[in-house]
Amino acid sequence: MKYLIVGIGNKGEEYAETRHNIGFKVAEKIAEKIEAPFKSSNFGLLAEGKYKGRKVFILKPDTYVNLSGNAVKFWMQKENIPLENVLIIADDLALPFGSLRMKMKGSHGGHNGLRNIEAVLNNNQYTRLRFGIAAEFKEGQQVDYVLGQWNETEKEILQERIEKFSQAALSFVFAGVQNTMTAFNGK
Repeated sequence: MKYLIVGIGNKGEEYAETRHNIGFKVAEKIAEKIEAPFKSSNFGLLAEGKYKGRKVFILKPDTYVNLSGNAVKFWMQKENIPLENVLIIADDLALPFGSLRMKMKGSHGGHNGLRNIEAVLNNNQYTRLRFGIAAEFKEGQQVDYVLGQWNETEKEILQERIEKFSQAALSFVFAGVQNTMTAFNGK
């Protein structure tokens, strides 16, 4: 069985430590756990490894957040990975900081990366793992907030949350979406 885990983020050093790049950070932790180094490939950086006998592809698209769909579609087709074995990791303004929510389907919730994936795949029936970044900004400041760096309070618990999210992603691969949602949602 093959799985595709996609961490959404923006390429480039100026975005590396921003809230919008939490998908990349979680993807990096997953790759580290399964000892799969990232290599430059089509549509981004790809790590390829195994977890409990299952083939796992971890992708950090280089298409920028808002155009993530083409990268997802390319790797699904290239590796013949069914939609139910795809996990998209993204930030979420609607959740409190550090909150974990996995869903099997649903709307893009205003997230432009998820919106693009949905448009390119013509489907919203994919599993997404949402990392709460809260919505602590003034009206008109959303872009600056999501492209801003973590504050000191957030930085103190960020690594622990990234670890928890990587565990949830690997649980998705081995235990399935329902068991993972039961074990991890809200934790």
